[in-house]
Amino acid sequence: MDETAELAAFRAETRAWLEANCPDEMRSPGAGDDDMCWGGRKWTFKSEAQKQWLERMAAKGWTVPEWPQEYGGGGLSKDEAKILAQEMRRIRARSPLSSFGIWMLGPALLKYGNEAQKKEHLPKIARGEIRWCQGYSEPGAGSDLASLRTSAVLDGDEFVVNGSKIWTSYADKADWIFCLVRTEPDAPKHLGISFLLFDMDSPGVSTSPIKLISGYSPFCQTFFDNVRVPAENLMGTRGKGWDIAKYLLTHEREMIGDMGSPGGVSMRDVARQEIGTDADGRLNDPLLRVDVARFDVDSYAFALTMERVKDEAKAGQGTGAMSSLLKYYGTELNKRRQELLMSITGSDGLSWEGEGIRDGALAKDWLRSRANSIEGGTSEVQLNIIAKRVLQLPGA
Repeated sequence: MDETAELAAFRAETRAWLEANCPDEMRSPGAGDDDMCWGGRKWTFKSEAQKQWLERMAAKGWTVPEWPQEYGGGGLSKDEAKILAQEMRRIRARSPLSSFGIWMLGPALLKYGNEAQKKEHLPKIARGEIRWCQGYSEPGAGSDLASLRTSAVLDGDEFVVNGSKIWTSYADKADWIFCLVRTEPDAPKHLGISFLLFDMDSPGVSTSPIKLISGYSPFCQTFFDNVRVPAENLMGTRGKGWDIAKYLLTHEREMIGDMGSPGGVSMRDVARQEIGTDADGRLNDPLLRVDVARFDVDSYAFALTMERVKDEAKAGQGTGAMSSLLKYYGTELNKRRQELLMSITGSDGLSWEGEGIRDGALAKDWLRSRANSIEGGTSEVQLNIIAKRVLQLPGA
């Protein structure tokens, strides 16, 4: 990007501001979910530095730099937002806020929400005051999401919701949920679905964590028993929620795919520590050296692809089915990353708790990565979409 004088000045100002305001503790990769700031009513900050970093970035609107300022964003252009991201990477600054509200609901609200909904929810998302979860999959509606059966019946000025969702990430920690419900039971399955927003503290909402092989419990089953939701919390047109659902899924798949981009634990640093280097500063194991180099090349190439697709989307071209390509390849890259880290660390990486590498986080992350090819739409589903919508293969 050739910088104009205005962009060069913005870079200088941004660099100075970050240097002055990003706490030293926030200038290193986090160790998984435990070091991420999710915000919300139930959130407890891990440190004063984490709290300060969120407050300072939110005050600038830089938790959502490209959102309009009237909704809590920074109002930056795409070039300014890119510079901000580059300057944050330069000092290895952590993201101040991790949020399904930012990654998924926010873009859908900006496109489909009415003005009252935007003003009510977007600033709270930007400031990290409300944590959201996603109510999509059900025990009988996973890849075939349109078969969902959770019902919402209009009763006066309220919907009464009954049913259940599964694999609801962090539902036990979330404050609100964006939820797909069936409002027209006699309509074809892709029709008659509506998009509701409601408080997880509403009477009749309960959650049950699902423990995974990794030992983590990010997923829950969520139950709705005569939950009353104000009709004004309907987003978009009643019975047209499938359009919103598809739009939101493109952002979710980009989010999941982004885990394949460079970042987080430095594989090179781990390799140098575990394997050592020769007199020329190269890794002592030539085979692992090749594997790490090959992964780095693929990872950076994927990051450039992500950047290109995002730029095209911001230019009005949309992401559409390309999100399936990003999701598929990004999840495969992340699984490769975890496999390589386990190869580098050997038996040390298998430690589950105690004084092992990262207190067992490597083994748990490796196991957790297995789910990447399932969540957000299975890899098989993504390959079908790529064949049909991207490559336009005959018979697909």
